[in-house]
Amino acid sequence: GQNHAINMISECVRVSRTGLQSPLRPHGVFMFLGPTGVGKTELSKALAEFLFDDKNAIVRIDMSEYTEKFSSSRLIGAPPGYIGYEEGGTLTEAVRRRPYQIVLFDEIEKAHREVCNLMLQIFDEGFLTDSQGHHVDFRNTIVIMTSNLGSREAFDIEYDIDNNNQHIPNYQTMDACMKSAVRKHFPPEFINRIDEIITFSPLQLQSLIPIINIQLHDISTLLHDRHIHLHMSLSAKQWLAEKAYDPLYGARPLKRAINTYILHPLSRALLSEAIHSKSTVYIWAPGETSDPKHKTYHQIKDDENVLFNVEHPTQLEFSFVQHQSKKLEPESDIKQDFTNCNVVDAEVVEEK
Repeated sequence: GQNHAINMISECVRVSRTGLQSPLRPHGVFMFLGPTGVGKTELSKALAEFLFDDKNAIVRIDMSEYTEKFSSSRLIGAPPGYIGYEEGGTLTEAVRRRPYQIVLFDEIEKAHREVCNLMLQIFDEGFLTDSQGHHVDFRNTIVIMTSNLGSREAFDIEYDIDNNNQHIPNYQTMDACMKSAVRKHFPPEFINRIDEIITFSPLQLQSLIPIINIQLHDISTLLHDRHIHLHMSLSAKQWLAEKAYDPLYGARPLKRAINTYILHPLSRALLSEAIHSKSTVYIWAPGETSDPKHKTYHQIKDDENVLFNVEHPTQLEFSFVQHQSKKLEPESDIKQDFTNCNVVDAEVVEEK
């Protein structure tokens, strides 16, 4: 999702990279608007990895911590004679040590007006002077501000029906409402120094599937150390997306749904040793039949009706996967009950 936002950012970055804009300012200054959970912060992190080849090439400043007038001293460092003077500022020190990165000001609308005025020097000149008189260079950074100003009002105005018969706010109405709220909140000299103000559209149901894939990749990476592989059917992903979908909160409920329907039963199975090392875990939607290509040795069904099919390949069975001429026959049936986790229809196999 948010392809329009990606396209707008790409155009601005191309202009900067080709040297067709002033070299005396950052590569780009953007403001991301939209309700919570639509990917504003996640896109910033993805940009850091794509543009600077490092997902950690981002400094995030939570502007809810800078609501007081004196808060600006935390960004550039305490004045001479005050505690912390030698430590430098949170923002200036981060950029001085790593000049090529994304600078993310999260929830910019919560910052005090004096803090916003301090940022004008970055937008206009590409430098910021810290408390020790050093000029910190921001010309190789991309500055991103996020805000959800006006999002609540936009949800009360006009709705559209998406392909899944879900009510979502009309994008044009939301865009106009949020930009109007920004113009009322920030002074003209602040807004005029922003390259692009981009409104993120509410997530649709199908937009959650790629997000689920990203989350599953992270889980699979953690399971890789245990030599456990994870596979989830498309129907199961669709089922999980429907459970988590909420136009008002975007992808935020998805993390809770993954915890409830995947991580909790998976952790119970791991602790009860229903899943061992060198296992493959197949996750299907409730009522979905198993893939006939795979032999199911263990079926684990949690209290929330998410079906896990767990295959335990031993060394012989792994050989069978690569050499299908091998013949496997069931030796015995095993049934075990674990706390909050029922294992049924389990088979122990060995090569004949």
